[in-house]
Amino acid sequence: MEHVEQRSNETVRIAAVGDVHCTKHSQGALQPIFAAVSGQADILALCGDLCDYGLPEEAHILVRELSSVRVPIVAVLGNHDFESGQQDAVKEILCEGGVQVLDGDAVEIEGIGFAGVNGFGGGFGARALGPWGENTIKAFVHEAIDEALKLESAVARLRVEHKVALLHYSPIQATCESEPLEIMPFLGSSRLEEPLNRYPVSVVFHGHAHHGSLEGRTQSNIPVYNVSAPLLRQHFPNRPPFRVIEIPLGNGGAAPAEREPTEQREREAAPIS
Repeated sequence: MEHVEQRSNETVRIAAVGDVHCTKHSQGALQPIFAAVSGQADILALCGDLCDYGLPEEAHILVRELSSVRVPIVAVLGNHDFESGQQDAVKEILCEGGVQVLDGDAVEIEGIGFAGVNGFGGGFGARALGPWGENTIKAFVHEAIDEALKLESAVARLRVEHKVALLHYSPIQATCESEPLEIMPFLGSSRLEEPLNRYPVSVVFHGHAHHGSLEGRTQSNIPVYNVSAPLLRQHFPNRPPFRVIEIPLGNGGAAPAEREPTEQREREAAPIS
């Protein structure tokens, strides 16, 4: 019998993971990991790179792997999900499979508001790429700006006390530290942080930085978690590759707290790479 941890009615547990990279050969590999979520969380958040090459065939397999999840699922796409130019088909398949895929959208689940975008690169702080020079450079920068505006619009529409920002790319440099400096500009953008400072959220989840750092904070002290599955495997080899964050409801804005996932089903779970 599956063990289900009881939660207080005053908290919501969010399990978050990104970069599962479902392939055409992933049938049966991810299901034990996702099955462990239902007993330990109330919502599953997927932070992009859900598929490996962005193929509809991969999306169909992922939906079957997610069939063991008994809690609501919310997600954003990542750069791998765009690789084959079939991101609309991937999104449609996931939505038909019960996953709420956000792209500048806002949704309320279990009293928690979620705003989600893919995000984009461009770098961080004073060294971020600016819209100067060739049109290709300007287009690159404007893609990040457009994603930031979509995120701002989504967060601004939420009318609940506790809000969660879901991204693939990182909004801060801190969670990308330990990655090679050469690829840092392609891991995220400070422009994604700006709307979060204007419209504060309770917590931010992202993926993409497979070898980055586990957590950091925005300039306005919002906790940011890098939940890339390869990174979680590296740091927590003996537990399922997702992080569980508890958000207290109706508690005067109390801070989210991490709950360590148990090793339930870990012996059955194949590594995500």
